[in-house]
Amino acid sequence: MSVPVLHTLGCRLNAYESEAMRELAEDAGLANAVIVNTCAVTAEAVRKSQKDIRRLARENPEAPIIVTGCAAQTEPGRFAEMDEVTAVIGNTEKMEPATWSALATGETEPVQVNDIMSVTETAGHLIDGFGRHRAYVQVQNGCDHRCTFCIIPYGRGNSRSVPAGVVVDQIKRLVGRGFHEVVLTGVDLTSWGADLPGAPRLGDLVRRILKLVPDLDRLRISSIDSIEADDALIEAIATEPRLMPHLHLSLQAGDDMILKRMKRRHLRDDAIRFCEEARKLRPEITFGADIIAGFPTETEAMFRNSLALVEECGLTWLHVFPYSPRPGTPAARMPQVDGATIKSRAARLRAAGEVAVKTHLAAQDGRIVTVLTERSDMGRAEDFTEVTFDTPQDAGTLIRATITGIDGNRLTATPLHRPENIPGGRAQRGGGGAPRRIAAAGGEA
Repeated sequence: MSVPVLHTLGCRLNAYESEAMRELAEDAGLANAVIVNTCAVTAEAVRKSQKDIRRLARENPEAPIIVTGCAAQTEPGRFAEMDEVTAVIGNTEKMEPATWSALATGETEPVQVNDIMSVTETAGHLIDGFGRHRAYVQVQNGCDHRCTFCIIPYGRGNSRSVPAGVVVDQIKRLVGRGFHEVVLTGVDLTSWGADLPGAPRLGDLVRRILKLVPDLDRLRISSIDSIEADDALIEAIATEPRLMPHLHLSLQAGDDMILKRMKRRHLRDDAIRFCEEARKLRPEITFGADIIAGFPTETEAMFRNSLALVEECGLTWLHVFPYSPRPGTPAARMPQVDGATIKSRAARLRAAGEVAVKTHLAAQDGRIVTVLTERSDMGRAEDFTEVTFDTPQDAGTLIRATITGIDGNRLTATPLHRPENIPGGRAQRGGGGAPRRIAAAGGEA
């Protein structure tokens, strides 16, 4: 039986939505299509989308090529002009069953991209089980902010939130299906709730999930804007062991003038203060961060402020983006830094990130951690560090293990050789009957 070929670029939210499109295309009988879910975060991402479309067309000469995602939303004409492309659909249209039914019958226009800014509600798609061993749940979409470098609001629209009750019900189903860990995702996650009655905050959602889904072992939140972290979220970080001690921060720069020119909502000291306070409340917490190298007008001194932020915030996992101008954004009209300098600064940031990872890994030797296994030989600890095992384990289990060393950018570990309750897990809390696949030494606990 043929199935659609899904090719996803960009963020985790895109990957989530690709799974929704797979189901929609299959239900519509569109099994022979190639669906490309594009990314628009940088000009290079758009170019890569086009390059991948050409390759996929060569590899699947008889298949229709359907292009969607943020780049298709912001530049539909660019993709419609490609000889390889059969149809271009927008970010709203891709979540509608009627779109896929029309594509299957051929009764549709080749370009279906409407005004994303007119969308006021979240799409109704819910994927119960995206991810093999941890589940990703979309709770928010779009963004109300207008950072000067960013095209994403024009691909995703304004911020809209999934109601808390819908989120809780979905997570209950996921836990019932055997998932130990759920990750909350969104475009601007800390804006969750602003458009809902009573304007709840992300921390309220986190606390509600942990209260109403007591059998959920691990909850993660994806990238957040630290300046918008509310009091309830800070309290949850400090007091909820089931909320994992890992935060990815949308920092973008470490120089106040650059942050202002980016139209960010925080200053350098705000980022440092947040990381210091979070680490006091949760000493084992680790931070990832997005940082842009070579933003327009960035001098060497300004860049060094961003470089120093890695150590001053205690960042571990860096996502470094060499700046590339996006047409239509204010930053594209600012004085640009030359390409060679941007490349060099990105390399220096990545080198600092490699040092930070090595420092973090070296400090873990001898610790006992809980690992969610993703494969028989690998899983992730609470702080999202990859851990490899010296003996095969069952995938999809929570295992207590002792860190024994370092292998590249991963830790090595030996599972404990006696049954151990997982701190904060069902075996210790006593709820929900027998614990599901919580193991020590590779066996059932």
